[in-house]
Amino acid sequence: MSFETILFAIEDGVATLTLNRPQLMNALSSQMRREITEALTTLPPEVRCVVMTGAGRGFCSGQDLTDRSVATSVEATLRDEYEPMLRAMTDCPVPIIAAVNGVAAGAGANLALAADVVIATESASFIQAFTRIGLIPDAGGTFVIPRAVGNARAMGMMLFAEPVSARQAVEWGLIWEALPDEAFAEGVAARARHLANGPTLAYRAIREAVTQSTQNDLDSQLALEARLQGQAGSTRDFMEGVSAFLEKRPATFTGA
Repeated sequence: MSFETILFAIEDGVATLTLNRPQLMNALSSQMRREITEALTTLPPEVRCVVMTGAGRGFCSGQDLTDRSVATSVEATLRDEYEPMLRAMTDCPVPIIAAVNGVAAGAGANLALAADVVIATESASFIQAFTRIGLIPDAGGTFVIPRAVGNARAMGMMLFAEPVSARQAVEWGLIWEALPDEAFAEGVAARARHLANGPTLAYRAIREAVTQSTQNDLDSQLALEARLQGQAGSTRDFMEGVSAFLEKRPATFTGA
């Protein structure tokens, strides 16, 4: 695949998708949204984990306000471009790690938070910057953030548009971990290798169960767990995991 606004590379089962407009802090253009969507919806079968990160000194500054599509219609841009991109993330067949290497602002912050796991540098920050230009948070932010940190913190983030540091984001439960800047690259790589070598179908079922839990009652969730566990229990990875446990050796999962 060839792209202009992102870099896309695959190594040892890990696909690295790099937002590549560093001169604009990787601001999201119409073309970049299309390319992200295409990359995530056409993953080769050897990919078992995706890492999304940014080129240069930041992850993503949010919407490119000079982009012609926004000037035409903000609502249409969200419906026709952001929604397919975010759906491509939530429907991705393998886990996505957002490796936030610097500031993630506005839609850029919410792009990161749409990933399955968010790992940030300690110098990174997350900013719901929308009210600075008279808008409301979008790109899924009003869905994800209150569920992660509660209404009080979500409202504070959105109304005041103040940066939330990576360490604070960890304490709030907004992201998974914050790593020292000098250990960030290897830390993300180790997490990605772990997922790429893991039971891919089980990871997919975990995502479905956690997503559905926000709207299910207990009985519905227990029924969903039973169904998904039945599917996981019929995989070769389950048989390999049990054999490895009994033989006291590391499991070799194939994602099947």
